[in-house]
Amino acid sequence: MSKKVAILQSNYIPWKGYFDLINMVDEFIFYDDVQYTKNDWRNRNIIKTISGPKWITIPVRQLCLDQKILETKTLNDAWRRKHWNMIKSNYVRAPFFDNFRDIFEDLYLNKKEVLLCQINYSFIKTINSILGIKTKLSSSVDYKLTDGKTKRLVDLCKQAGATENLSGPAAKNYIDENLFKEENIKLSWIDYAGYREYSQLNSPFIHEVSIIDLIFNHGENSKTYMKSFQTICI
Repeated sequence: MSKKVAILQSNYIPWKGYFDLINMVDEFIFYDDVQYTKNDWRNRNIIKTISGPKWITIPVRQLCLDQKILETKTLNDAWRRKHWNMIKSNYVRAPFFDNFRDIFEDLYLNKKEVLLCQINYSFIKTINSILGIKTKLSSSVDYKLTDGKTKRLVDLCKQAGATENLSGPAAKNYIDENLFKEENIKLSWIDYAGYREYSQLNSPFIHEVSIIDLIFNHGENSKTYMKSFQTICI
């Protein structure tokens, strides 16, 4: 029996391509047992505002250079209300904002997680539910981890019973494809090109924004602008 997995670090309210990757596999493994990197997607993302695209960033404590993502904690809870107020003020005019307002308000104002990986997981799990994505979510810490960048990924695939690993194009810079071939695990790459534009507040149009932009603007129809749902429907 074939099984496709993806192994990727958790991101904060990721863009639509991240959720396409999740929806294209049978199991998505959060790869947070690796080094936390500053100025990356782990704790920040982009939303559309009246004055243009803006980064919203969760302030975190970085106590050492080799600190892992799963060890990274927030500085405080002030970011929660700040982010929600920013999102609310810039998306309140979006056609489907009211449909999902309570869901996101609860995530921002009523949750108490301090670990970045747990915060990211809560948002991703909720957004999966909104989009109807049923992929199994797991964590690399659920498995026995070995050393070596590619060897660790191969071993994770083997332990998960995977016959194929779907990866983002950035991983081409460090993955040794031969190690996958030796274990008879297919290595494939998601293509993020060719997304259709959708009706979006505050022109010009930008693809590289958080998925919440698509959800607030198109609600249940968000799937029609995502590649994985089009593929599944064929």
